[in-house]
Amino acid sequence: MEQPTMPSVAIVILNYNGAALLPEYLPSVLQNTPPQVRIIVADNGSTDCSLQLLRSSFPSVEIIDLQHNSGFAQGYNLALRQVKADYYLLLNSDVEVTPHWLEPLFATIGSNPQVFACQPKILSKREPQYFEYAGAAGGMIDVLGYPFCRGRLFHTTEKDEGQYNGTKSVFWASGACMLVRADLFHSLGGFDGDLFAHMEEIDLCWRAKNAGYSVLYCSESTVYHLGGGTLAYQNPRKTYLNFRNSLVALIKNENPKHLWVNLFVRMCLDGIAGVRFFLQGEWKHLWAVLRSHFYLYANIGRLKAKRAHAQRTAVAFQHPERWKGSIVWAYFVKGIRRFSDLRAG
Repeated sequence: MEQPTMPSVAIVILNYNGAALLPEYLPSVLQNTPPQVRIIVADNGSTDCSLQLLRSSFPSVEIIDLQHNSGFAQGYNLALRQVKADYYLLLNSDVEVTPHWLEPLFATIGSNPQVFACQPKILSKREPQYFEYAGAAGGMIDVLGYPFCRGRLFHTTEKDEGQYNGTKSVFWASGACMLVRADLFHSLGGFDGDLFAHMEEIDLCWRAKNAGYSVLYCSESTVYHLGGGTLAYQNPRKTYLNFRNSLVALIKNENPKHLWVNLFVRMCLDGIAGVRFFLQGEWKHLWAVLRSHFYLYANIGRLKAKRAHAQRTAVAFQHPERWKGSIVWAYFVKGIRRFSDLRAG
């Protein structure tokens, strides 16, 4: 009797000028990953010695040479078009994995065809007892579409004390380490390449949830993320991408009943953030906020077309994982610093 074919998994690491990171983090992936799993580094037009290093020091790793830097979002799109697998594990080049990290993720997503993506517990490489900014214990969004995490509200991260252990439905999975169904990734259109970097995984997971799929967090798998390995958290370029891309994701995916009100409130709150940057003398960050709004004004027609395209696969806009309160109000006015202290609304 013919044995059923096992699903295939490909770990794909997008690299850009990561010659200093690869020797530190790639060995953990090689040591802790089952041999039947392909490990691929897609080089996003690095100008350092990344490719030479990979060929000389890691000959078992497959290489996709993209030749040009298309950003995180489009870089992954271009790379994954060249990878045939049932599941993709998207992994940052500054992530250290642990023994048996992949098996729980695969068991979680493989047991239910309605699960689009799942992520592990993401702890800080710098402070291993604490959750890491980019993903923590699973991503959430609030009533206005602001993203936050279980274990991380804005720049406040919690110590991991097992408070978020278990498998849990969340709103989005972190692009630092996320396992996705390959067929759904492509049928949903992949990442929005125009986002370049930051928030692209939120946009993708939001589209998946609107299309009726779920996203899970699995604490049985743990990884350690350095964070800021390619673009520092306080870089004005990152500020621009975060503000711009968050608004774009809202425009594309928000419930039509609430879109215009939420967009107006969001842009007003962005203005308050801009005033804060002004008072602190952070001129480059102020300009980043202004530029993010100028982008929306200059691309209204294009954004309307993106929304129309995203809405074609939408079957539902109500998601129990979406927090009904305002994370801005909870954090900056009420002083709440822990996800577990948030109330229903």
